[in-house]
Amino acid sequence: MQNIKFSIIIPVYNRPKEIDELLASIVTQNFDAEFEVLVIEDGSNQTCKAIVESYTSQLSNVSYHFKENSGAGASRNYGMQKAIGNYFIILDSDVILPKHYLSEVKKALTENYTDAFGGPDAAHESFTYLQKAINYSMTSLLTTGGIRGKKQALGKFQPRSFNLGISKIAFEKTQGFSKMKNGEDIELTFRLWDNSFKTQLIEKAFVYHKRRSSIPQFYKQTFGFGTARPILNKKFPSTAKITYWFPSLFVLGLALGIVLALFGNVYLFSFYYLYFIALLLEAIFKNGIIVGFLAIFTSLTQFLGYGLGFLNSYFFYVAKS
Repeated sequence: MQNIKFSIIIPVYNRPKEIDELLASIVTQNFDAEFEVLVIEDGSNQTCKAIVESYTSQLSNVSYHFKENSGAGASRNYGMQKAIGNYFIILDSDVILPKHYLSEVKKALTENYTDAFGGPDAAHESFTYLQKAINYSMTSLLTTGGIRGKKQALGKFQPRSFNLGISKIAFEKTQGFSKMKNGEDIELTFRLWDNSFKTQLIEKAFVYHKRRSSIPQFYKQTFGFGTARPILNKKFPSTAKITYWFPSLFVLGLALGIVLALFGNVYLFSFYYLYFIALLLEAIFKNGIIVGFLAIFTSLTQFLGYGLGFLNSYFFYVAKS
């Protein structure tokens, strides 16, 4: 595609402070071409209209749109329908862009054009210990997040909605995001592939994903991710992989290991003990002692959430439908 014109779409719900931080990072982009920014307020009680309007002098084309609450997917579609660009960049409100983000996206699409892309997430040095621990769990090769942002681990990359790009042509062909509450970004990817559109990972187009989660909130989020996968496997059978069962098998094995250990058989539990020691050491090496110990809890939460969500969805929804 010649003359790519970006439209950045940001859905938001009751998080005005996040919009302020994200727009501040967009202002610093070392990108010369024109682009627009659309903030889609999804029926919030705490609106960010005043914050968006405060950036009109710094961003030449930023606009605020309020709509009734209908979820993030519908808000992204709404923004893409309103956008004037020919390539849409979808961002979650809790991300911050490094100053090279748009330049790296433009460079990658110029060298290897695809109608959709995704980028990794990273932890900024200003993040809290818990935010860094969650980021570790969501990106480490030792956890269920190991394939996120790892090009060599995937045949075809499945972009995630916190950092995703899609051309106007691909959006019009697929009609964008479905009504799925979880896994809607992966579902869109599969429909893109079914319509012969290609996707890619742009490794240098990372964002700082400032997840504002507690441990219970992180569990709820990963449970939703796990719930979505069996539904996607049923809807797109050719995409199903045995590896999607691994978190569930991990959880069941851990439960069995604990029971056996209570009766004096510690062999299975020893495997998990060594695994978490390895995870602790890697997390300490990457992020320090405090984050390292927190990473044990966030990684266990991730396994439990995804694994139990997968089993719940498979046996109580998919198997009965």
